[in-house]
Amino acid sequence: MALTGLFLITFLVVHAGVNAMIFWNDGGVTFNMVAHFFGTNIFIRTMEIVLFLGLIAHVVDGLMLWRQNRAARPVKYAMEKGSASRSWYSASMGILGTLILLFLIVHLWHFWVKSRGIVGSLDELPLDPEGQENLFALMVQTFENPIVVVIYVLGCFSLFWHLLHGFKSAFQSLGLNHKRYNPIIAAFGVVFSIIVPTLFALMPVSMYFGWIQ
Repeated sequence: MALTGLFLITFLVVHAGVNAMIFWNDGGVTFNMVAHFFGTNIFIRTMEIVLFLGLIAHVVDGLMLWRQNRAARPVKYAMEKGSASRSWYSASMGILGTLILLFLIVHLWHFWVKSRGIVGSLDELPLDPEGQENLFALMVQTFENPIVVVIYVLGCFSLFWHLLHGFKSAFQSLGLNHKRYNPIIAAFGVVFSIIVPTLFALMPVSMYFGWIQ
């Protein structure tokens, strides 16, 4: 769980960086250029396969861990008390992970299948001002729907809670504990958990309200 989780965290950094190119607000030219590079680069395409394998491994590990925890206590407590040392989101990682997985399926359906020509194609959209394939136009089209925007914001909110516990616990699971560095890791984890999901959530919101064009 820790290794696959940290691997997926590195992907989030790259994905957020690429998507942040929309904030150049140049009609999607910069974003489309970077997206085209990542979509055609053989190394990136290979890593895409590795990413899917990592995601599947993370989900399977999570299900196995949940099953082991259930098996360890087949009979629930009559009354469960909260703990000052255990937050509600650390106890709900399975639920949050499931919500994120459902959100990812929606996200892949909206963008990945079209950008890869599996269902539909970017050829259906007009080229951008530089004559490039226009993934940016697909984003604008998708986020015209307020329901879709709300789903994405809720997905990012679930990601925030998932990362808030998962980032720090990944280091602990790998035995990378030290009283001097633990507060730094925890603080960095909180900052990361806020910045990355917020950046992702700002994209659909900005497009819906016309801040990005």
